[in-house]
Amino acid sequence: MVDPIVMDLGIVALTGALATIAGAAEDLESDVGSQSNPNSQVQLAAQMNFPHRIFNKAISGEPPAYGLWCASGATVASVLMAKEMSIFFAIAIGSFVAAIILGLFAVTAHMGRTASQKRFKQPVYMDMVIGHVPSIMAHGYIAIFCIVAFSYIMDHFMGHPFPLPLLAFLWGIAAGAIGSSTGDVHYGAEREFQNQPFGCGLNAAFSGNIVRKGEAGLRNGIDNVWACAKYGGPLTGLALGMTVFLDNWRTTVFEGMNTIIAGLIIVLILILANRMVEVKARKAYGPYKDEDGVELA
Repeated sequence: MVDPIVMDLGIVALTGALATIAGAAEDLESDVGSQSNPNSQVQLAAQMNFPHRIFNKAISGEPPAYGLWCASGATVASVLMAKEMSIFFAIAIGSFVAAIILGLFAVTAHMGRTASQKRFKQPVYMDMVIGHVPSIMAHGYIAIFCIVAFSYIMDHFMGHPFPLPLLAFLWGIAAGAIGSSTGDVHYGAEREFQNQPFGCGLNAAFSGNIVRKGEAGLRNGIDNVWACAKYGGPLTGLALGMTVFLDNWRTTVFEGMNTIIAGLIIVLILILANRMVEVKARKAYGPYKDEDGVELA
């Protein structure tokens, strides 16, 4: 007979694993389509006379967008499960429907935005659209499937009070927010401006002057995701996975006020660890200097 607490911790570990995969896929999907925070520089490039071949589908931030995809997938899955369909197939079909909606959004957002930049002579590359959309949908499908799956586990096995669509909506927002913050460090600051010294910041005169040449030919979103898969994606997955795992762990192991106290202790430990890493990094690589070699505060 398996101890109930062991079974509960196993379920908690499963939610953390699914969240880790979801976070990585979410960040990489946004990097293919340039819907992350650095997308503003991609938008600005054509206006600054720097035409490019980087896909751009941002008409909203990642958090509300992923809230929509995940809620859509969870709603379809809930309807299918109400019709007594298998849980696995219901979530798979629901995620597929959400991925199709994501693909439609990506095409209309990118082509609409590019068409609006006609005056700046930014062309619509149909080969680029055809090449990027399947990758966007594939990464999005993985992220949506995992988020809806661990939301279902929290709803049906862990006794969460929120219904599945609302739970998936909230975790979709969380995944998008983490991707916009954690993953961008290895995309906006480093990938798009590799022609600038690391840590120097972005001078207003360089706005829109993104790196447009890739390792082989002109750079595109596929090149970006190739680079982001090394650091940005895994770190985003780790951040979301830790968030889901630690939150479910404290509510599984502790009860009542002890749950709140455990959460506060976890947050305090993470703040202190973050500060230690920042100080160590600044001592190792800083202080930063401007173009004339003068140290910045």
